[in-house]
Amino acid sequence: MPLASRSTPAPALVLLSCGPRQQIQALQHEGAATLARILGLALAPPLRGDDTAIAALPAGALTPLAIDPGLPLAAGGYWAEILGAWRQSALVLLNAEQLQSGTPAAATALLQQWQVPLLGLVQWGGRWDDEARRRDGLPWLGWLDGSAEREPAVALALAAGLRWRQLAAAAA
Repeated sequence: MPLASRSTPAPALVLLSCGPRQQIQALQHEGAATLARILGLALAPPLRGDDTAIAALPAGALTPLAIDPGLPLAAGGYWAEILGAWRQSALVLLNAEQLQSGTPAAATALLQQWQVPLLGLVQWGGRWDDEARRRDGLPWLGWLDGSAEREPAVALALAAGLRWRQLAAAAA
């Protein structure tokens, strides 16, 4: 189920991950194409650090950011700050191991601080604990593990579509 509909155009969506650069690149290499397919978006080349590129993100595409959005930029500020200034919608992809830390809550708080329209969080790999995800109160969309299992992908696509319509309505 694609994010776009007649009432909500296809988004330019930035895919964020947290941690060291190599970990982010490996996680996004594994999950970005699958997420783009599930969401009905094209997969754009990753942003590499030039903050002027955000002005030209392609509509209808998922564009990975190859660095942690909380790292300071050489010119000052943070990628999260830039995303918020542009009101650029984002999706956060986290690996299962990161759920054993404060990373999901910290990423959510960082994006909220800079007023980034957050589509939600997606867990990559591991076992999905629905009760724990509800209890933590974070905007989880679901999980994927790279398998051909259809049920998690459908659930994630439905949750993302609903959240996209809410973000689009709030922006209107």
